[in-house]
Amino acid sequence: SDVKIKHRLEPGKMFLVDFNTERIVPDDEIKEQIAALNPYGDWVEETMIDLEKWTDDAAISRAPFNYSQTNRKLNTFGFTGEKLEMLLLPMGIGGKEALGSMGNDAALAVLSEKPRQVNEYFKQLFAQVTNPPIDPIREEIVMSLVCPVGPEGNLLSDPAKEHCKRLNVRHPVLTLDEMETLKSKVYVDKDGKKAFGSHVIDCTFPAGSGPDGMLQALERICDEAADAIQGGIGESGTQAVILSDRLVGPDRMALPSLIAVGAVHQHLLKTKQRPKSAIFAEAGDCKEVHDYATIFGYGCDGVCPYMAYEALCKMNNDGLVEAKSKSEFSDDEIMTNYRKAVGKGLLKVMSKMGISTLQSYKGAQVFEAVGLADEIVYRCFTGTTTRIQGTDFEALYRDLERLHQVGYPDNNNIETILVQNDGQLHYRDGGEAHLNTPGGMANLQVAARTNSREAYKEFARLTNEQNMKVTLRGQLKFKFDPSRAVPLDEVEPVKEIVKRFATGAMSLGSISQEAHETLAKAMNAIGGRSNTGEGGEDPKRFLDNRRSAIKQVASGRFGVTSHYLANSDQIQIKMAQGAKPGEGGELPGFKVSEYIAENRHTTPGVGLISPPPHHDIYSIEDLAQLIHDLKNAQPTGEVSVKLVSEVGVGVVAAGVAKALADHITISGHDGGTGAAAWTGLKGAGLPWELGLAETQQTLVLNGLRDRVKLQTDGQLKTGRDVVIACLLGAEEYGFATGPLIALGCIMMRKCHLNTCPVGIATQDEELRKKFAGEPEHVMNYFFLMAEEIREIMAKMGYRTMEDMIGQTQHLEVNRRGLHYKSRGLDLSPLLTPASELNPSAGIRNLNTQYHGLDLAKDNVLIEKSKDALENGTPVVFDEEINNLNRTCGTMLSYEISKRYGKEGLPDDTITINMKGHAGQSFAFTLAKGVTMNVEGDANDYTGKGLSGGKIAVFPSQEVLDDGFVAEDNVIVGNVCLYGATSGKAFFRGKAGERFCVRNSGALAVVEGTGDHCAEYMTGGDLVVLGETGRNFGAGMSGGIAYVYDPENKFPERCNMGLVGLEEIDTIEEKEKVFAFIQEHVKVTESPVGQRMLENWELEYKNFVKVFPHDYKRVLEERAAKAKNAVAA
Repeated sequence: SDVKIKHRLEPGKMFLVDFNTERIVPDDEIKEQIAALNPYGDWVEETMIDLEKWTDDAAISRAPFNYSQTNRKLNTFGFTGEKLEMLLLPMGIGGKEALGSMGNDAALAVLSEKPRQVNEYFKQLFAQVTNPPIDPIREEIVMSLVCPVGPEGNLLSDPAKEHCKRLNVRHPVLTLDEMETLKSKVYVDKDGKKAFGSHVIDCTFPAGSGPDGMLQALERICDEAADAIQGGIGESGTQAVILSDRLVGPDRMALPSLIAVGAVHQHLLKTKQRPKSAIFAEAGDCKEVHDYATIFGYGCDGVCPYMAYEALCKMNNDGLVEAKSKSEFSDDEIMTNYRKAVGKGLLKVMSKMGISTLQSYKGAQVFEAVGLADEIVYRCFTGTTTRIQGTDFEALYRDLERLHQVGYPDNNNIETILVQNDGQLHYRDGGEAHLNTPGGMANLQVAARTNSREAYKEFARLTNEQNMKVTLRGQLKFKFDPSRAVPLDEVEPVKEIVKRFATGAMSLGSISQEAHETLAKAMNAIGGRSNTGEGGEDPKRFLDNRRSAIKQVASGRFGVTSHYLANSDQIQIKMAQGAKPGEGGELPGFKVSEYIAENRHTTPGVGLISPPPHHDIYSIEDLAQLIHDLKNAQPTGEVSVKLVSEVGVGVVAAGVAKALADHITISGHDGGTGAAAWTGLKGAGLPWELGLAETQQTLVLNGLRDRVKLQTDGQLKTGRDVVIACLLGAEEYGFATGPLIALGCIMMRKCHLNTCPVGIATQDEELRKKFAGEPEHVMNYFFLMAEEIREIMAKMGYRTMEDMIGQTQHLEVNRRGLHYKSRGLDLSPLLTPASELNPSAGIRNLNTQYHGLDLAKDNVLIEKSKDALENGTPVVFDEEINNLNRTCGTMLSYEISKRYGKEGLPDDTITINMKGHAGQSFAFTLAKGVTMNVEGDANDYTGKGLSGGKIAVFPSQEVLDDGFVAEDNVIVGNVCLYGATSGKAFFRGKAGERFCVRNSGALAVVEGTGDHCAEYMTGGDLVVLGETGRNFGAGMSGGIAYVYDPENKFPERCNMGLVGLEEIDTIEEKEKVFAFIQEHVKVTESPVGQRMLENWELEYKNFVKVFPHDYKRVLEERAAKAKNAVAA
């Protein structure tokens, strides 16, 4: 044979073909060669300055806090009682961010009439399709916050010891002692030379000096930083500048730390001094994770949040910490926990963009500004996208002045100043504007229950009023031309309009069974569509009016089987979620009941966090493959891709259209969620208006719009909202919060706590009894909304919604109600008519995509399996296969699932023996009753979503006769058996990375794996007869793995977060594993397995049993229950 070795390029490894020596040089040899050139380890050890160690040696004595001025300063720096209680306190007590729910319906910073911090104008960018986000929890091994800072050596010169003379900052959120050390000490090296010193720059300016005073201060700070780094005559410059706002007080206002850092960073880049110095901030206004993400993203090297520390310690001093946590904490413990929480939050924000180290994230500016004027962006955040303009320096100063006024009012003799509470997170009367108000919700519920047009009109009036204060669409108005108006009775009927409506992807688990089924009944009754969300669906619902037409496929692949996919009208790939883009779904353990766990194929009581990435989508080509897979799994339905609004989403959508999606959803940042960290809710994603307009324009420009349907969602509430979405280019519309309110939701925002008092977002048996929603409530709401839509259409002159799609010429900016911040808005990017960009292209869906299913290998397999499909007669046949035959066996499985349901056919009813190289997604969702054997090899995603079928892959006899050693070579690609739910797979040889990710019920036997094997596994059995890669079992909460480990190498490769390592210690288990290997040998003729069977009494002791703690607990509880039942 010509094959010497079959392998794969592993993560983090290099592939070097040396033509001189005519060989492939292995990764370790390359790296050893480079690493041996210089004593790098010694250089770092001798020369690098460690800030933590320097601080310990400096032994700074810290003065105790004086709380007399704390509340004044907290108000000045934008702290609120809500943020202290809901954000900082949980971080200080638990060391992690607090969760919120129901999304963010508060005003955009530029529209808010309350003073808002400049950080709030920035929205984090996130990876969707173009590259994957990283999982910062399960794959922490690739993440790091450690950063060397300060003067850099010349990159182009030869490596030298001097290049290591930098300050090593282990955590970018500095302690008070670390900041004091930097401010007051100079580090002297072993030779007695100054190695690191800092220069402190005051970032405050005289109160009342106006925007000019603020700009002068900005200029002074930049010049002072440049001069300090340059140094004087005969003096070397400083190694770090510290931008401090400590001097804030009655007479002095502080520049926002983000503005100060951004301006200095940009100034030093222009003067070419940035590599010569570190920038630190002693910042009173840094409090929540998004504040840190922005300040590091715009060039800061380290922040000391002294006011956040002071606030936490004051709360501890006042007894609030003990009252909340029921235990005592020292001030140092609380500050340590807070730093830990910020660190975790930062890793999550970085990972959304696929960035693994803070060193790469710093200064990367991965944000879009929403509502900031060019004058601010050019000066402080050069290169950042800001499409709609908005707040300028004058308006920014006014916000600062208002905050300063709250902290230091004119009658400054007020003894007790309370921390303000402006209701940004939760609605508060007189506080920040929210879209969902008590009055609006009350009227909607009356309208939904009584079908009252008057109540609906009042709801619509109140909501549209709030829109003016909260959303971009609220700044638009319709241009009516009376001469175009048509009679109302000529406009298409309500029953046609509501067919364009869909309910949002709310999973069974995040909401109760009753609420989930009620939504499905309502949408089926009106001809719209309900969406399962990512939690699967009870198969009992597939044949009645509780069936959800849209089946969602998310990264956790919960409940995704051949049967599930076959019973859909549309399959939606959730690339991101509006409320928390770049993150996976989250379901707390107390909401995972027996019923929920059964549908998701997981362990009851164990919390579920979906991976941020789909592990089979790392590029647009991978997405095209998954679209093809799902089209095979349901050939008659649509495949939709859900994206979230961000700058560049139009280009991504164009790629998705070319990848042959039938439907694209653009979600807004303000969509709801059952549980998410507040940073994601408030700091990521953009309004759907921006994303939809960009997508429509880009698709039309590239002649792709007529191939796909476009949907949008995100706090759509009224007919006015729907008409604006239609005019901006959408032909379908998603609703979630509105229908929930119609069913009784009162916006308690307790979804993540399982304590929903109206039985909607809870799995608690008693609370679910309180659910009083009926399908008719949702139906009434949608019919009333459709009436409003018809009225607007008649005034605008449109008889059908189809004709109205993309007609942006009927929209204009409403200047009424604009204030000092919003008056600078420029919404022209939204209102550019797409038809002007490409007059010959369609501006709505006119055609269908061609998926090439008529050319698929499965057509042959279905024909040859006809007897089995129609009569259940067993068939066996041979077939050739090559890597052009992708997703082989999936359409055959669809035929079985449609005819025989979840049970499928009896095992081995259809046996297909194939020879060759199987293409990607071989045996995707293979149904029960089909056995596919491949003599050869198979590509990535083999057995993905396995649904009861059997697979075997083994080398051909020819290569074995030529000396090919199967167990030393790769036989199947990456991400095999991802989301498998049942069935069996036997691979004679090694598998690639991420083998058995999210396996929830299948048996797999393999002879070696790559990194991240059994990640998120929740059920089934896995036997590995060879070595594994790193991070085995990360996030594994169910199922059992048996790993052959005679040399005891495995423990250091296993992620011990959720699992324990045990021995095979019972006769039953010993026999079970023997039987697994015996079947493997029977199917693949594996000599490795055969040797083990022959020496089983010795070999079984070499297996390590990987047993998740929670799964063990559940099995023990079930055994005890069964024992008690027998005893009774």
